[in-house]
Amino acid sequence: MGNAVAVTEETFTTEVLESREPVLVDFWAAWCGPCRVIAPTVEELAVEYKGKLKVVKVDVDQNQDIAIRYGVQSIPTLMVFKDGKMVERVLGAVPKPRLVSVIKPHLA
Repeated sequence: MGNAVAVTEETFTTEVLESREPVLVDFWAAWCGPCRVIAPTVEELAVEYKGKLKVVKVDVDQNQDIAIRYGVQSIPTLMVFKDGKMVERVLGAVPKPRLVSVIKPHLA
């Protein structure tokens, strides 16, 4: 996984909701082809925005309660959280410029 941090039911509140910096959450699963397609882009964003944006991954198979709580019905779903609230949602394996355009307005 590299620079993106794996988040579980136990760590979601601390890592995402209580984070001081905006958080990009990648809801994914190992069997999901489009998730594997977008994974390198998610890793690139984790490196490029280190210190400005936290990037985490939630395996929906192992953390179904989080996926249900945030209405994840298809994967990959990427969400931006800021100040403990979900502020953006992107569905599918979108191009990197699209993700950047969603993230940038929420950076300090």
